[in-house]
Amino acid sequence: MDTLAIDADAWTAAGDEGLHDAIELRRAIHREPELGLHLPKTTEKVLKALEGLPLEIRQGPSTTGVLAILRGGGNGRTVLLRGDMDALPLTEDTGLDFSSGIAGAMHACGHDTHVAMLAGAARALCARKDKLPGTVMFMFQPGEEGHHGARFMLDDGLIDPLPDAAFALHISPNMPTGTFASRSGALLASSDSIRIKVFGAGGHASMPHDAIDPIPVACEIVTALQSFITRRVSVFDPAVLTIAHIDAGTTYNIIPEYALMRGTFRTLSERSRELVRAGVRQVAEHVAAAHGCRAEVEIELGFPVTVNSSAAVKLAEQTAKALYGDSAWHTMENPMMGAEDFSYVLQKAPGAMAFLGAAPVGVGGDYRACCALHSNRMTLDEQVMARGIAMHCGFAEAVLTGGLGA
Repeated sequence: MDTLAIDADAWTAAGDEGLHDAIELRRAIHREPELGLHLPKTTEKVLKALEGLPLEIRQGPSTTGVLAILRGGGNGRTVLLRGDMDALPLTEDTGLDFSSGIAGAMHACGHDTHVAMLAGAARALCARKDKLPGTVMFMFQPGEEGHHGARFMLDDGLIDPLPDAAFALHISPNMPTGTFASRSGALLASSDSIRIKVFGAGGHASMPHDAIDPIPVACEIVTALQSFITRRVSVFDPAVLTIAHIDAGTTYNIIPEYALMRGTFRTLSERSRELVRAGVRQVAEHVAAAHGCRAEVEIELGFPVTVNSSAAVKLAEQTAKALYGDSAWHTMENPMMGAEDFSYVLQKAPGAMAFLGAAPVGVGGDYRACCALHSNRMTLDEQVMARGIAMHCGFAEAVLTGGLGA
């Protein structure tokens, strides 16, 4: 589709007009961050922002997520737009006037802006309801930070029927302000966690021959796992494995009975994911056995690979350029090894996630040096939310008017 059937001027104007309200909503959410699947205060703010709009509201038993449905004309097409709502377990150190008032919780991943942009898009699209030839779903989702909120909302049957296309925006302080970026295929990795407990036999540090020391065995497992990753996993379908926590012993002269390791592995395909999952267990158990120890391996499955449809990415690129010119879009050469539970939605429906650059004002153009997502000092340029609102609206109209094919 070379020419998009969208009203670009209307959506850029709607973004500018909705910016003030988006900033107010973002700051209100930022002051009261909530963690996990149940976010009563955030959900209340969302519902208040949507109050009076011609929307059907759905909520399920598993989370405080909200699915708001706008029914336009009757061509039968549906598009889903998603914004995640939860915060991170961090203590904020930004010095902002609207800093978190909740100890140990902070919107350090930009989810507050995601909610505000989606609410702004809902208001803008509702204002043009009579001109929309289909249905728009607005997915306000909790529990993205490791809690599988998208999967719960799907399992609760809130997203039924499934949309023809789905789209999400993620803010980034480490990109040029106001630019959109994405890529076809794998955009973000799967993320699974590892727990390995190596059992030996405790004893006196002066007599290791009378004990079975699990600590050197654990260390050998760590290095063996790295050899496994480099020797058994293709560099063209890569994986990253990190053991980030080792805990063993109580004092300097006692050989402990066990050593505990925790870590994570990330892949860009289900094939590599299965290979690493099996390999971690095999390496840990066999290295331990070779030294007379026993290894217990637990692998907790996290988010799947986030895979963008090429047609949806092309549509997003065309939309961004129609709204803000050719320089507004950047095609990413490589995926990122972070993970996202929007992957669950993209397993069910074609779609895309894109990033929106929001480097804070005053960085002198050095956006790469900005405090990154998940930093307790992370700040953003709120002005880019106008572009996020417009992008949501433009993408929705593009899908409903024939984008991605009939």
